[in-house]
Amino acid sequence: MHLYLNYARKHRLKEGENPPVGLILCAGKGTAEARYALDNLPNKVLATEYPTVLPKEAMIVEELERSRLQLEERRLRLTEHPDS
Repeated sequence: MHLYLNYARKHRLKEGENPPVGLILCAGKGTAEARYALDNLPNKVLATEYPTVLPKEAMIVEELERSRLQLEERRLRLTEHPDS
């Protein structure tokens, strides 16, 4: 990854762009392996785990509705008090 990030920074980075970021997708990770592989690199590399199973449809619907209501309340507050 370090090799590709350095190449992208030198040959692909355009004026005003942030440095490139690398993502490595894995089925699992070992803490020791990740620490020793990523320590002391000049490029910032982060590792984390993500769920590989989607939540139930009802949960997604509830979360979308909750977010929609929050955005609507925010829009109304800004409409009522535009200087806030």
